[in-house]
This record gives sequence, C-alpha cells and structure tokens, in this order.
Amino acid sequence: MTSSPTLDVVAIGNAIVDVLARSDDAFLAQHALTKGGMQLIDAEMAETLYADMPQAKEISGGSAANTLAGLAALGAKCGFIGQVNDDQLGGVFAHDVRALGIKFDTPAVQGDIPTARCLILVTPDAQRTMNTFLGASQFLPEAALDLELIQSARILYLEGYLWDPEQPRAAMRAAIDAARTAGRKVAFTLSDNFVIDRHRADFIDLIEQGLIDILFSNEGEIQSLAQIDDFDAALARFADKVPVLVSTRSEKGAVAIVDGVRHEAPAAPVSQIIDTTGAGDLFAAGYLAAHLEARSVEDCLALGAAAAAEVISHWGARPEEDLNLIRAKLFA
Repeated sequence: MTSSPTLDVVAIGNAIVDVLARSDDAFLAQHALTKGGMQLIDAEMAETLYADMPQAKEISGGSAANTLAGLAALGAKCGFIGQVNDDQLGGVFAHDVRALGIKFDTPAVQGDIPTARCLILVTPDAQRTMNTFLGASQFLPEAALDLELIQSARILYLEGYLWDPEQPRAAMRAAIDAARTAGRKVAFTLSDNFVIDRHRADFIDLIEQGLIDILFSNEGEIQSLAQIDDFDAALARFADKVPVLVSTRSEKGAVAIVDGVRHEAPAAPVSQIIDTTGAGDLFAAGYLAAHLEARSVEDCLALGAAAAAEVISHWGARPEEDLNLIRAKLFA
C-alpha cells in the first residue's frame, strides 16, 4: 500500500443531469419505450422525447454520483471522476456534486458534445423508464483519470453503465489497476441487464480474476450475469469468487454473501412509493457507509435498505431526509 487513505470512496461514473416527469403507459407506448427499463438514445431522440415530455424537473444524477450523494450525506469523504461539457447542464452537475462536499475536478470538455442527460418517465405505479443520452460522459478518457485521487480512497466504486462506451471502459480498467496497486478495494455495480448482455464476458472475467471485492446487483441482474433463472443458483455461481456479493430483491429485501456466509435482511418499510429512481444507488450508499464503519453485514444491509426506502418515497434519486437521523434511529 502506497500510503494511508485520505478518502473513503472515489467513484467513476456517468456525469448526468436527470430530467424527471410524470407520465402514463400510453405515453410510453406512443414512443415505443420499454416500461421500467433503461435505453441509450442519441441526441436526436433526446431532443424529440424531451420536447414531448410533460413538465419536468431537472436534478443532477448518474448512478455512481447518486451513491456518492448518499455516502456524503452519511459523512463519508468522497471523490468523483466523470466528464461533463462546459455548458449549462455541465455547470449544474458540477455545482451540485461539489455542494455535497464531494471532490470533483475532472476537466470539462469543450465542443459540440453536450453534457449527458437522462430523461426519466415515472408512471403512477412508481416505475421509472429511463432514456439516457450519454453525451460527454461516454468519452471519458484514461488521460482524465486522477490516479492519486483513486489511490487515496479506501474503495474505488465503478458504475456498470459506464462500461458500455469504449473510452471509459479503458479508463476503468486503468483505475482498477491503480486501486489494486495501492491495496485498495474495488466495488462494482452491474447497473442493468442490457449492460450485462453486452459485457457479460468482461464482467465475469473481472470476477474470475479476483479484481472485484464488492459486487452489487439486483435479483434480475445476478441471474442475467449467471444466465440462470433461479436466484439462489445464480448467487452460488459467484459466491466463492467475490468476497462481498450483494443483491437486492425489491420488497423481498436483500441478500449478502460475505466470505461464503449468507446474510439476509427485509426491505425497510415505506409509507408510499413515489419514484424508484435511485433505489439501488442509495442501497449501495447505505451498505458501503456501514461497511466503512466496520459494522456487521446485517447492519450494512439494514442501512442500505433504509437509504433505499428514503429515496423511493419522493421524486428524484438523491436523499431529501437526513440520512444520519435515519442511521441513528436504526442503530439506536
């Protein structure tokens, strides 16, 4: 290990501004959108869909950045690496991240490729359908990495969504090498089935090589990765290859297999589900926050569930309640 860590978590992910609007199934059908999924769209479709969307709310997002928002709210010291354009939305994203106390110094790019945005349509059943234009974020080059920042953190957290474009994929491989050279842990979130379908071999290779210390997934993602329809069998496929394997199951709670031992926790109660955007991101934040505090696996799962419950009780993928108060009540 080169030196003692000064940060808790550094994440690499898409630097995206979320645009959220209430919708209905008819609107999704009109635009041939797959309900509850995430699809990548080009600039033309982004403009067309945005023009047709109902009144919307703009909030800085991105999966890994959402996780850092939760971690920072819980007192963790964090840094973020992601690329925006030097445009209005890029300025919004940078301001929002830094206002949370997260270190963010990745240079903004100039030119015609705008900052990424995710157009999110939330139906009355709280399902979110995401349409992502990756913009400048998909061109994050290896040269933009701050290797000293990466090596200064106890955990490097990587967002599966960003594995899709070629340049960020190379950058994340370099980041893994830097983190492991410094003796740090690497956490990885699978993000979505469409990413797994495209990069299953890569993800399994990372796992087989022992490059992932903490793997986050949901039930569908781990089954997709294993290409096994049975949840328990899918977990077993990777349980002895990842020191910490975590999988969420919506209302059925969550499971963590740590050093071969299975732990389970129920979902946290929610009075009303408003918007499921960011549920997995905030679960990871709660889990990692408790993990950094060396709490039990059950406590890690419980704080993850509580953070996820908070974020699905309102619009947007960033916490609105004081997560420290939630933690204090949980562990009283």
